[in-house]
Amino acid sequence: MIDYFDLEASLTQEERLLVDSARSFVEGEVDDMGEHWIEGTFPTELIPKMGEMGFYAPNLEGYGLPGVSETSYGLLMRELEACDSGLRSMASVQGALVMYPIHAFGSDEQKEEWLPALGEGEAVGCFGLTEPEHGSNPSAMETRAEKDGDEYVLNGTKTWITNSPIADVAVVWAKDHSEEGTPVRGFLVETDRDGVTTNKIDEKLSLRASITGEVSLQDARIPEENRLPGVSGMKGPLSCLTQARYGIAWGAVGAAQDCFETAREYATDREQFGRPIGGFQLQQRKLAEMATQITLAQLLAHRLAELKEAGEMRPQHVSMAKRNNVRTARDQSRIAREMLGGNGITADYSPMRHMANMETVYTYEGTHDIHTLILGEDLTGLQAYQ
Repeated sequence: MIDYFDLEASLTQEERLLVDSARSFVEGEVDDMGEHWIEGTFPTELIPKMGEMGFYAPNLEGYGLPGVSETSYGLLMRELEACDSGLRSMASVQGALVMYPIHAFGSDEQKEEWLPALGEGEAVGCFGLTEPEHGSNPSAMETRAEKDGDEYVLNGTKTWITNSPIADVAVVWAKDHSEEGTPVRGFLVETDRDGVTTNKIDEKLSLRASITGEVSLQDARIPEENRLPGVSGMKGPLSCLTQARYGIAWGAVGAAQDCFETAREYATDREQFGRPIGGFQLQQRKLAEMATQITLAQLLAHRLAELKEAGEMRPQHVSMAKRNNVRTARDQSRIAREMLGGNGITADYSPMRHMANMETVYTYEGTHDIHTLILGEDLTGLQAYQ
């Protein structure tokens, strides 16, 4: 894939090996994602295979997890999203939104029970934060937890939840009405418990090769030991989102790179007016601009990884990278589709699928507008959204 400034020349042997492994996996194991996208299905047979490859939370340590570099993790997300955003979303949710909070905030017993199974793909997790009436303002959540003896009773609904219809466990965030101030708490909710339903959301026009649903909680009882003990308040879910957004910033680069390579190959093969269309100035201008914008996104992702490795990454850094790189992928996928002409609207080529997927990625894990306001507050000290 395009690497105009040869950034991969600085990769370690481990990082190169991970890129090669991920790319070989996608090329050898993933069936036609265009067909899955059209059918609205996810290739669930890949879930344990991705576990065998160590694709779930590989940047965490212990419990059989690889503990690779943050750059390695980013490169993995890039390779998976170059295939399809649905593939990256599966790994991103499993790792950053389910395994990370258990690893960071869970008890020893919770870690031992869930991290090996999730890491190997033997179990699937989902992350319940967004609600039907509360998306960009999660602190207004209505899902509630109330202590009853040695159990908690949960009531509420989470929606737009990746993996929920196939999940074994949901990390659910709820306001604990048993404590003064009703702090937000995290709970591990097994989806086969009474009172828990995970209905699938159908007829999506974006991110179709991803299983999305709800988590409905109607007097769902869970034992007290299922509460995540290590965090209270919005710091819990927001720290998870920071981890996931980091992976998205890298993943979007992969989608954009795949669009570029598809467009470049088409431009050098497709002939009109007696020569390849890549020989015309208008098409060369498009390729030059695509390459420039993708390179800028690459540079941002690599610098973000350096900050993360050094412990200097702030959530606002992630907001800038997620905001810019997803916008880049969204814009450049449209240009790539344009270069393919009428052929570009078919599933034989990836850009229009990426273009549709990016509408979801542009919206989830903090909308483009919300990340704009996060940056605006950081730059001015003035908060615009409250």
